[in-house]
Amino acid sequence: MMNDILQIRQLSKTFRSGKRDVEAVKDFSLDVAAGECLAIVGESGSGKSTIANLVLGILRPTAGSIHFDGNLLPARRTLSHRRRIQLVQQNPLSSLNPNRTVGASLRLALDVHAIDHRSRRDERVARLLEEVGLSPEMAQRPPAALSGGQRQRVAIARARACRSDLIVLDEPTSALDVIVQARILKLLNRLRAMQGLTYIFITHDLAVVRAVADRVAVLNRGTLVELGTTDQLFSGPTHPYTRKLIAASPVVTAEEEAVRSRLRKEANNA
Repeated sequence: MMNDILQIRQLSKTFRSGKRDVEAVKDFSLDVAAGECLAIVGESGSGKSTIANLVLGILRPTAGSIHFDGNLLPARRTLSHRRRIQLVQQNPLSSLNPNRTVGASLRLALDVHAIDHRSRRDERVARLLEEVGLSPEMAQRPPAALSGGQRQRVAIARARACRSDLIVLDEPTSALDVIVQARILKLLNRLRAMQGLTYIFITHDLAVVRAVADRVAVLNRGTLVELGTTDQLFSGPTHPYTRKLIAASPVVTAEEEAVRSRLRKEANNA
């Protein structure tokens, strides 16, 4: 499609473990439209983070291809690729340099990618902090002086500092309490709506999926078993593994309770 920003075709990744090969991702294919949020869900070890690392260029695929904005992504990414495809990690404390202030970390991204004139970069740092709901005064603080939610906002601001088009979010709210989690999800939705961002959202939490995703890809042992809109997935899952995930996840609405009750009964009778 003309508006697809990412096209993944028959992507596979095999790791060597001792004397045997382990297929972490098997023949994975899908498209991601510009401006959408695609969630990739599955249990631990399903291959979610491996796909994220393949898209980011941290890992090289064993087979298959990834096209970004119509062009094949090389195994060795250019500076432009690294600018346009950014990552927000699960634990921002480990991803932010403890020896740099928040402002210095944001400024570094601007300096590396030569964004804005040097004399205006400190102003851009202040705007980035305001954009994610933080005071510009926090630019002077080290990461350790911020709360978990504030650090995650800084991580999001850093991804945005590069004027990225695609942001890979790898379990970005799993370390946060539910109230802070809801605020971060609201922020992500607002930024996407205002700036036309594209997200690949890696998570095991289906409640989070309901809050952010347009479509959902379900992974089981490295294989894509179901792909559809969020509404389709929750109202009528077709694959047994998807049905198992939904039946086990926390209930959000009365309608979901009825669907999950039916799925549990069908699973027990199978």
